[in-house]
Amino acid sequence: MKCLKVASSWTFAVLLLLLAGLGSPAFGQTSSSSNLTKRLVGDYGYWSQTQTPPYSSAQIPFNELTHINHAGVSFDANGNLIIPSGFIEKALLTKAHNHGVKVMLLLGGDFDGLENTTGGLAALIANLNVFIQEYGYDGVDIDWEYPATTQDAAFFHSLMLGLRVILPSPQYIISADVAPWGGSGYDFPDTQYIVDYFNIMTYDCAGPWTDSAQLNSAIFWDNNDPEAYNCEPGGSVKDAIDIYEGLGIAPAQLNIGTPFYGYVYHKANALWGYCPDTNAAQDCGGSVDYENYGTFFKQRINAMGWRTYYDPYSLVPYMLKADGSEGFITYDDASSTFYRVAYTDWARGLGGVFIWELDADYDGTTQDLLDAAFNASQPQTP
Repeated sequence: MKCLKVASSWTFAVLLLLLAGLGSPAFGQTSSSSNLTKRLVGDYGYWSQTQTPPYSSAQIPFNELTHINHAGVSFDANGNLIIPSGFIEKALLTKAHNHGVKVMLLLGGDFDGLENTTGGLAALIANLNVFIQEYGYDGVDIDWEYPATTQDAAFFHSLMLGLRVILPSPQYIISADVAPWGGSGYDFPDTQYIVDYFNIMTYDCAGPWTDSAQLNSAIFWDNNDPEAYNCEPGGSVKDAIDIYEGLGIAPAQLNIGTPFYGYVYHKANALWGYCPDTNAAQDCGGSVDYENYGTFFKQRINAMGWRTYYDPYSLVPYMLKADGSEGFITYDDASSTFYRVAYTDWARGLGGVFIWELDADYDGTTQDLLDAAFNASQPQTP
């Protein structure tokens, strides 16, 4: 087992600032989003309106964002939009636009099924056009997880091209959520000239599908990870940026994902600790839970029987049970969020970051991770 070193959040923040060469993160201080020269995109799911605590346009700090992806709409194989009850929130667009924030319709669904339906793509594009015009959205964000084949690549290009015809630039924005490993399924050589920017999903390197306790979203790769195949290539922020820059995509056209959630492994007691589920010998299965920062992890930082550690290579925190019993948590805190965004925006010069998901660090009063991301996005002075 590796030697583990416990550190306070304050100590880790100082370490990150020394590494980044930046000033104090000054968490909690905010100003108008008009000061931002980098994109700060928040994914906002309609379902958060009914969560505990509830989160809606009434709670969103619009002054800390430049764009919002409104999530919850999907489609069927014939290209008909599926609009869930409670999705329409006119106040979201009104308040966002009053703050100069763009609102995108986030569209996810079975794109693989749609590409085999005659007329499905044309119908989807036409239906999207009607919906966007009716409610005043500023564009669309496509979440296809994940195109991989030559057929997928051709369909992805046709989808983006069709969207650009009905959503001309610069009036409308088109973005795409893409895998951290890149891949030929996106037809980047052609689609990069159609899409305004790509959101690289640098998270979910941990979860029930792994057979050891993993880190959800490393900033730098830790070579001690025994499951390199799980999220590699692109298993860290640095690696993903390197891959996309190697594809010839301009850094300004890229956003890096930062997660406001994490995972609890109930049958592991160390970083990289083995945790086979009793019902699935190849992974951790039902012994892993998805949890939000604001209502779960925040309350457990060096409390409630948990102890916080930091991986010195990946520069993200994790927790273990203080008494050494089974339990491992991978998550991001304000310090790692600040450094992830500062590294992405300023050290690597990317166009910005995006958040999955906006409500997940809300504890009923504050949003520590969003504050950290916003402060790191501020133009830096020498």
